[in-house]
Amino acid sequence: MTVHLARRETVAILTLDRQAVLNALSFAMLREIGEAIDQVAQSDARALIVTGAGTKAFCAGADIKELRGRSLLEQKRGAELGQSVFAKLDALPLPSIAVINGHAFGGGLELAMACTFRLAARQAKMGLPEIKLGLIPGYGGTQRLPRLVGEARALEIIMTGRSVDADEAFRIGLVHRLIDGEPLEAGMAFARELTGFSLRTLEFTRAAVRRAADLPLSEGLKAEAELSTLADRTADAEEGMAAFVEKRKPDFRDA
Repeated sequence: MTVHLARRETVAILTLDRQAVLNALSFAMLREIGEAIDQVAQSDARALIVTGAGTKAFCAGADIKELRGRSLLEQKRGAELGQSVFAKLDALPLPSIAVINGHAFGGGLELAMACTFRLAARQAKMGLPEIKLGLIPGYGGTQRLPRLVGEARALEIIMTGRSVDADEAFRIGLVHRLIDGEPLEAGMAFARELTGFSLRTLEFTRAAVRRAADLPLSEGLKAEAELSTLADRTADAEEGMAAFVEKRKPDFRDA
């Protein structure tokens, strides 16, 4: 197995483990990631951390040896496989956190961008260098990067194939926080900031915010009103307000 799924407290931890090739993504590994995501979705985990084994790389990208000599149909199916696996991650009903503990290039950065949040060690470097191979990103990079950093900056990063260091990634909004200390422990600390909240409310929040990228303001406000009404009707909302009035910690049940 090149993907390990573990559990700490209420957090699932998915670790990519092909250290000899800097955790590069083979097609078999993509399928393992998809299966692990399915397991997490069916579990009672309240957050998911995605990281890479070792200290050098989160994930160096696709396994280039597998990309050569394929038919057009095989190429399209390979791209669709990567996109479908990362779409599963994107659609998880619990927050996911990429802990970028080293290089994250190509498919590795595309994997990280499919997570809800990204934390980066200060030595991390990331980018979409496919242009240097005569290719373009195929696992969602051309779509997710502009949504995170804007079209102009995304075009510059993709069309030059340059790498971005952790400081720049934080500055442009590609990562949410920089990590000091042990990466997985930093990921766990971040996850604990989320796991005490209602998963339903977190999902309503994410759905509302995502409308901002796809809808005019007037339509986005309508969506927000609908989602906030749904949140207000949950048992967790009643518990949260009751706990506030009673000056105690709420006991959310995701209901």
